[in-house]
Amino acid sequence: MSHNGIAKPAQPKAVRCAIYTRKSTEEGLDQDFNSLDAQRECCEHYVASMEGEGWTCLPDRYDDGGFTGGNMDRPALKRLLAEIEDGKVDCVVIYKYDRLSRSMPDFFRMLEAFEKRGVAFVSVTQQFNTATSAGRLMLNMLLSFAQFERDLVSERTRDKIAAARRKGKWAGGRPVLGYDLISNPGGSKLLVNDSEARIVQSIFDLYIEKGSLMPVVEQCRRRGWTTKTWTTKAGKPQGGKTIDKGMVYAMLTNVVYLGKVRHHEHVYEGEHEAIVEPDMFERVQAQLRLNGKNGGSRTRNAHGALLKGLVRCKACDCGMVHHFASKKAAMGTKRYRYYVCMRAQKEGWSSCPAPSLPAGDLEVFVIEQIRAFVQNKDVAASVVERARNMLAESRVDDDELEGAIESFEPLWDALTLGEREELVHLLIDRIEYEAATESLSVSFHELAASDECPEEEPCLV
Repeated sequence: MSHNGIAKPAQPKAVRCAIYTRKSTEEGLDQDFNSLDAQRECCEHYVASMEGEGWTCLPDRYDDGGFTGGNMDRPALKRLLAEIEDGKVDCVVIYKYDRLSRSMPDFFRMLEAFEKRGVAFVSVTQQFNTATSAGRLMLNMLLSFAQFERDLVSERTRDKIAAARRKGKWAGGRPVLGYDLISNPGGSKLLVNDSEARIVQSIFDLYIEKGSLMPVVEQCRRRGWTTKTWTTKAGKPQGGKTIDKGMVYAMLTNVVYLGKVRHHEHVYEGEHEAIVEPDMFERVQAQLRLNGKNGGSRTRNAHGALLKGLVRCKACDCGMVHHFASKKAAMGTKRYRYYVCMRAQKEGWSSCPAPSLPAGDLEVFVIEQIRAFVQNKDVAASVVERARNMLAESRVDDDELEGAIESFEPLWDALTLGEREELVHLLIDRIEYEAATESLSVSFHELAASDECPEEEPCLV
């Protein structure tokens, strides 16, 4: 109150404003005054006009230059959201709403985070403020129209690609070995690259000669053949990778080499020249089908891989997949099971110091580790709880379940293969084989804090 008894007007509450700017590309960002600067300047003028309401700009800049608005994986945005969570921001100011996000789900997720912390959101060029009900209504309307526009553009793009494919045109995508991509006003076209075309033809010939994929992979490595190399419009080199098993299979089944183009399940005559003769292509497809490489679905764990998805090759830092081989013997055909390093499968046996492990011996070893692991009472209790949750739809007596876990052998013997696999995955996080020391490391899920859980044992396989 003043000396003459007249009350002074209350000072407005300070509103700390964070200005967020974004540009999808890095083009022009090296200029003295770029798009981000222009956005910020406009926002600063708006905040200054609200000075009478207590608005002030925070000094920190939240600029994402060269980042798409299609997702939230942006460093400045992450920093802004973290500071909102910490209560350091009262209002987010942007030049235009799509600078914050082009995704409606992401946009509403951020608005919910703003509302939770009492943070207002202002778009200075679209004249709305989520601190008011009218502003929130306007924002929802704008976002709905924006989503409709994006969906319409996506639909038109899909239709355009489909129409181009029906006409046999190359409608975009990565260049393939054997062709160069030529840009024309009417659209890109494939032009045969003679030297690469000879490599493609040789790969088809090799597969017919060798009868399987891996010998072809090994020949590609010996001859120094790689995937297609090209340069992007931005001048960035791409391709030139070592050809692996999956890449050979993709080449052998690619109808582009027949002078055709594919769109979903449909195949159309292409504008480009064929590299592979139709009879050769059909012979290769027949051989692939004969070898069971036709991409058909397979029965889940049909061959008894108890440790499927758990075994890793530490040397190559990749998974080891279940594999089997059959050999004729005096008493009939005998099947051998292995866990095989995926890198060795793709790039050849010589690429890994320990390409395979006998499956039976490995599984016996792991079961022994589980037997020792569940002897711990705390662990057993945790297993019981997890099993109860997993079998929620079944009526399982607790005492019976605990007794079964304590007496591991009767439980294990009574389980089907599928049930054994579930129990193993319930307990084990991963199994790593270290070829250098010939040792196995069995890591259990954090069922209980115990110093008795074995971490690494010498390999018994």
